[in-house]
Amino acid sequence: MQSVYIAGAGSGSGKSVVVLGFMELLSAVNRKVGFFRPFAPKDGESDNLTALIRSRYDLPYPPEMLYGCTLETARQLLGSGHYDELLKLIMNKFKMLEERCDLVVCAGTDYNGLIPSLEFDFNADLATNFGCRLVVVVKGFGRSPQEAVDALHIAHEMMRERGGDFLASVVNGVAAEYVETVKTRAHDLLTETENVYVLPEQSVLGRPTVGEIRQALDADCLCGEGDAMYQVVTNYKIAAMEIPDFLGYIEDGCLIITPGDRSDIILASLAADASSAFPRVAGLLLTGGLRPAEKVQRLIEGLRRTKVSIMQVPADTFTTAMNVNRIEATILPGDDRKIAAALGLFESYVDVEELRGRIAVHHSDRITPLMFEYELIRRAKARRQRIVLPEGSDERILRAAEILTLRQVADLTLLGDPDKIRRRIGELGLKLDDIRIVDPLTSPDRKRYAQTYFELRKHKCISEQMAYDVLEDVSYFGTLMVYLGEADGMVSGAAHTTQHTIRPAFETVKTKPGIKLVSSVFFMCLPDRVLVYGDCAVNPNPNSEDLADIAISSAATAAAFGIEPRIAMLSYSSGSSGKGEDVEKVREAVRIARERRPDLKLEGPIQYDAAVDIEIGRSKMPDSEVAGHATVLIFPDLNTGNNTYKAVQRSAGAVAIGPVLQGLNKPVNDLSRGCTVTDIVNTVAITAIQAQNEHDAVKEIAQ
Repeated sequence: MQSVYIAGAGSGSGKSVVVLGFMELLSAVNRKVGFFRPFAPKDGESDNLTALIRSRYDLPYPPEMLYGCTLETARQLLGSGHYDELLKLIMNKFKMLEERCDLVVCAGTDYNGLIPSLEFDFNADLATNFGCRLVVVVKGFGRSPQEAVDALHIAHEMMRERGGDFLASVVNGVAAEYVETVKTRAHDLLTETENVYVLPEQSVLGRPTVGEIRQALDADCLCGEGDAMYQVVTNYKIAAMEIPDFLGYIEDGCLIITPGDRSDIILASLAADASSAFPRVAGLLLTGGLRPAEKVQRLIEGLRRTKVSIMQVPADTFTTAMNVNRIEATILPGDDRKIAAALGLFESYVDVEELRGRIAVHHSDRITPLMFEYELIRRAKARRQRIVLPEGSDERILRAAEILTLRQVADLTLLGDPDKIRRRIGELGLKLDDIRIVDPLTSPDRKRYAQTYFELRKHKCISEQMAYDVLEDVSYFGTLMVYLGEADGMVSGAAHTTQHTIRPAFETVKTKPGIKLVSSVFFMCLPDRVLVYGDCAVNPNPNSEDLADIAISSAATAAAFGIEPRIAMLSYSSGSSGKGEDVEKVREAVRIARERRPDLKLEGPIQYDAAVDIEIGRSKMPDSEVAGHATVLIFPDLNTGNNTYKAVQRSAGAVAIGPVLQGLNKPVNDLSRGCTVTDIVNTVAITAIQAQNEHDAVKEIAQ
């Protein structure tokens, strides 16, 4: 396996998107991927790209291992004519890191440290001496198709002269209407065997956020931290005129630059942001080292719902405006929106599978949380499904919807009042212009859905009017969309109880043939493996028949997500050593499950430690093929299962994905009311994959 060196062919190429894309595809299948940069930033600081990679991929290496040398050292060696010594110094640091990794992704220089005309050759020499496959990123921003292709050709000629081992070339930031033209001309021009990929310009990635501006200017934040820092700044306005005239210049997503003593501008900006009659304000940047008057500060502190950051810098207004104008967009750690946009762009226009094959990646038997989550997204994207989200006005749902849209994971429908949802989208500064929003109260489909529900439930003595009234409820409306095939799956529960979410499914979608019970599993992503826990969310006191049902359903769920099912039916004793009603319940469940599915690898009763620890499993149950190797763990009751998954999640730092409902004819999944945006993204991806599997099963039956 060869490491990869990603080099920009000049400044402003946007290679961070390509670096992030390579880290994602390699980390998803390989446990030890390192990251390296030739130069450390000045004053021992961490550059944004390295900070992002270290944070997202949880690299276990200290910062000093990820850099070759300081810029000052490089200048001294170059100034004294010791170019080869500089290469040797950086190569030595790289090889030390590479020895501890399966492969390393190197991000070349940023063309802001050495002499720019030397840096391209310098990156080519480093890639050659490192023994890396080379990926060249060419700037397409603001260039015509011919200019972009000419820049690519020049980069190839220069790299060929330095003996570069090409893996791929990327032309990044091409205007959308020129993508196919650039791709065609590039393939006609180049004769190498490596591929050329063309990425269109993505406006979210080309603009700085409020947090990036704060970092670049070292500004103090007076209020509005957290999510407000990730607001994208589309433009900036210098505010110096009177309020009536100033208000006419506000544009959506603008950063307003004004002296800190202009209380009138500050209050007018906050009022404009809160008003539906004016565009959204991304932030306020106060200049001159001045703070608002004390009473104005008190008023601002009382605005609990404001999403506008207010920052302060010591420089005057003119200098500040010039400084803001020079800021280049980057991606900060934790900026899920930009990360999703970058990965969505990369995965849409780059043949990830072909690249992975060219790198000859070693596939590890172990599965990390990142590998599992990447595989979820990859599989969901492969055949996009229609997923309905009933809680359309919830902030977490909307933020997740933007990420899912940017990464093209699924086609989403939000339920709720369109005006309120659009207003909320605007308040949060999200880009969901094309998302479908349906209001159950006014939908032309409500009457048809109500008639279907009436036919399904009239044996329960409901009237047609009662059925029509029930369809006001977003959970019922969303479930009927799934039942009638107008959505492929539903995800809810961020603002509703589990019963509210799944009761409509029990009444309409119902269980699969041969399955008597709807149950749930959690995917527990530990540092080096993924385990399946069931049932930790739905059935309080399952009997033996129920436990057998849960085990069989959980095995099918595990297999559907690439986990070989080795099932452990848990109890407080292992094998035949224990007695008592609880143990006998599990023992009987094992008998029933084996009778129904003799092909499954299943063991029980067995204790948790014997199920997952090889040494303990060998000592307690030496003849078992499951003991010590279990991947699916079935708990005897909800009390045990729910507490165990939460204990493992909080104490072992595991990522818990779920609950994932199983046994239903069509996928409906529940969220915890404490769910995060990431939880929602993962659950939607899981629901989409379940829907794919259901469609495949229907086709097999039809054939």
